[in-house]
Formats: sequence, C-alpha cells, structure tokens
Amino acid sequence: MSMQGRIGRAGGTKVKRALGVQAILEWAFRIEKAQLELPLPKDVSEEGFGFGMEYVLLQRGALGCKVDGGQHKKGSYTSADAEVIAATLAGMPDSLGGKRMAIYVAELARAGMTPDWLPGAVPRCVPAETKTNQHGERASTIIVGNERVFSRGKWRTIEVLACPVTWRPHPEQINSARRSYDEWWWALDWVRDGLVAGRMLRELEVMAAMPNVQPWTKRR
Repeated sequence: MSMQGRIGRAGGTKVKRALGVQAILEWAFRIEKAQLELPLPKDVSEEGFGFGMEYVLLQRGALGCKVDGGQHKKGSYTSADAEVIAATLAGMPDSLGGKRMAIYVAELARAGMTPDWLPGAVPRCVPAETKTNQHGERASTIIVGNERVFSRGKWRTIEVLACPVTWRPHPEQINSARRSYDEWWWALDWVRDGLVAGRMLRELEVMAAMPNVQPWTKRR
C-alpha cells in the first residue's frame, strides 16, 4: 500500500485521514488505480444518492468483502475505500452529466489535474490571417470592392482592401471552459455529499473543503 494510503494509529485506535473531495478522488484514481464500473446496471435508478450507495453495495459484493485485494489491480492492493469512491462516482446522476461526467472527473483525478478555465484569458481583436515575407509578418487583406478616384489629373479605379479580424481567444471558448469547470465543481460537490451521507469509508474522512468556486471571479 502506498504511503499516501497509510492510516496512522494513536494509542491503538485507527485514525482516519481527512482529505478534501478532490484529494480523495486523486488518491483513489491516481494512487490506488481505481476504475469506474461502466456501463451501470439498468435496474438501478440513476437519480439521487440512493444509486451511489446501492451501487457501492454491489461493488462490495463483487469484492466478496475482501478488503486486502482489489478486483482491478491484479497482483497488487487496491483499497476498499478506493472502490467505494469509484463506485460512488459511477452513480453520477444524469442531471449532473451522468456517465460522461463521471469519466471526466475520474480522468482528471487520475492525471492530478483541475479543468483549465483559461485563467487570465482576455479576448483580443486580431487579424484572422497573417502572412510572412521578407519584411516580416503582416495582416492578410481581401478585396471588398472598387472605387473611382481622381488622381493626378485622371480618374483611376482602385481596389478597396479590408483586413478580416477575429477574437482570440473567442469569448465563447472562454465561456465554454468556465462552464466545464462549473460542471466539474458541482460533480465534486455531489460526490462529497454522497460519500458523507453513505458513511462507508473506513480509512478516510471527507472534509468540507472544495476547490475554488468560479475562481475567475476572485479579485487579485
């Protein structure tokens, strides 16, 4: 068992290690290599915490109540708590993204990452295309019409040029990244509440701590 997964003892009494839900998920998927059990059983409701807890019981049954051997890591130890955490996450309700969100949360936890909400991103108006020559980089232009002008005693036809522009990063790209972070945050909140309500963790205690909510609104 890894050092991250060891639980200390004080006076012979087992002491649970307190972690926030993000750290708990990273421990389960990154350290203990837990796996999601998908697809989910069809005869179990996907709404509410009842699903998560029932599914945990099914998982415990699949483990045969053996806490010293995981069903996913052949020849190595997988904590029973990690199995509980993975099973709870697998019960993510459709209202929060269902299986898609469960996989997203698990993969981020496995990589030890937080969703990229594009910190510091500010849309800027820039040329849609540029070209480079011996004089350096210049904005590309297109012909948008013709005009007749009187120059040097003659009427001349000249091309009217324009430089197409775009926004980078596009505001919708920023909004999309921040919506994804919001959805991830609420998924973690659901997992935290489910683990607390289920009271099935033997070695870990779920703290109230959560990642920053909408960190882009925080003042520097």
